[in-house]
Amino acid sequence: MKKFNLFILTLFISNVFSQDISNKYAETITSEELKSLLYVYASDSFEGREAGTKGEILAVEFIRDFYLKNDIKPAKGTEDYFQKMEITTPQRISLPDKIPDSVRTFMQNGDMEKLRNYAMVAGVRTGGEKLNSINVASIIEGSHYPNEYIVITAHLDHVGIEGEDIFNGADDDGSGSMALLEIAQAFKMASLDGHGPKRSIVILHVSAEEKGLLGSEYYTDNPLYPLEDTITNLNIDMIGRTDPTRDSDNDNYIYLIGTDRLSSMLHETSERVNKNTVDLELDYRFNAWDDPNRFYERSDHYNFAKNNIPVIFYFSGTHEDYHGPGDTPDKIRYDLLTKRTKLIFHTAWEIANMDDKIVVD
Repeated sequence: MKKFNLFILTLFISNVFSQDISNKYAETITSEELKSLLYVYASDSFEGREAGTKGEILAVEFIRDFYLKNDIKPAKGTEDYFQKMEITTPQRISLPDKIPDSVRTFMQNGDMEKLRNYAMVAGVRTGGEKLNSINVASIIEGSHYPNEYIVITAHLDHVGIEGEDIFNGADDDGSGSMALLEIAQAFKMASLDGHGPKRSIVILHVSAEEKGLLGSEYYTDNPLYPLEDTITNLNIDMIGRTDPTRDSDNDNYIYLIGTDRLSSMLHETSERVNKNTVDLELDYRFNAWDDPNRFYERSDHYNFAKNNIPVIFYFSGTHEDYHGPGDTPDKIRYDLLTKRTKLIFHTAWEIANMDDKIVVD
């Protein structure tokens, strides 16, 4: 019994020590630095960061230069952090502006087969465009289990320019992209002090999300590290503002999607870490299987989930500036962005350092 009690005490002290270390490096994630980075990344000079354009090149060079400055290693298989891709945008068919009365009858009667046949003949085809794009990847190598990987993602691209309007995408997904930089820097600082993660942390900025999750699809089809050794994906997409449709005055929240879809262990770990650290309200409304928004299928974690990798999608909701020119850095809640980024860091820290790795149910 004494030996058992000693084991419990040792385990408790170890967990407290790990939490203290996690707290120390989480404090290096600051509102001031996130704001400074985002005001550059989501500025007009980046031209809306559309995949395959000059704006995307400026974005990936900005991210690469941050990693070079902080001496964070490029992921293996990249060309100086760059995973270069040739991708094809999905082809879509839409109905023409002028529709014959007979076709309107098909629509009213719900005759989908006849409607599809008409669309195939007379529909307006878009997409099918080939373009060159770039993912950016860095790594903090694990000390004990270097061949087990936690991949943290955000999409670096946005929708570009329409007419005279530049769509800066400060929240979508400048917020997630800058959160990744801060998380990488915190893990690097811990490593320099001898407190590096036991498992490897892959920081992956995917592109062409706005074209149809193409950058993450390319990565999972051409992984830099084996998918069978990738134990979790934490995906960040729009965590910088609040949802105006939310029926609560509490802004201290984050939507979590996918946490329990593949691994109850991941869900329990996420809940425990949040309670012991930043204590946000974890809102699961969009995790419902019958969610009409289908957010589970609409960001880059989905390509990892399709490969049976447990995921968490961090999201603060849409707003009136979603995919509009008003999504600018001055509207970001930097206090909330910082707290949400710290939660993701703490969660990655726990997954990387816990004795047992996350497993699929």
